[in-house]
Amino acid sequence: MYLLISIILSIILGFILMMLGPIFGGIAAFGIVVGCIFRGLYLLNSIHKRLTDPDEKIDKLLKNMQ
Repeated sequence: MYLLISIILSIILGFILMMLGPIFGGIAAFGIVVGCIFRGLYLLNSIHKRLTDPDEKIDKLLKNMQ
């Protein structure tokens, strides 16, 4: 359902950008694409930080096993 809504909104956004003309529509489309890329990089960075942070419980468990 979320995918269908995203597709419909993208189609509507595409029509709006085509009506704005090539200059303003191109700038807006570029801003949308770059914004999505930056948001994706931010999310990947946050996932990376969560996965690489040492967990205290695991460290304590490993110390107790030795």
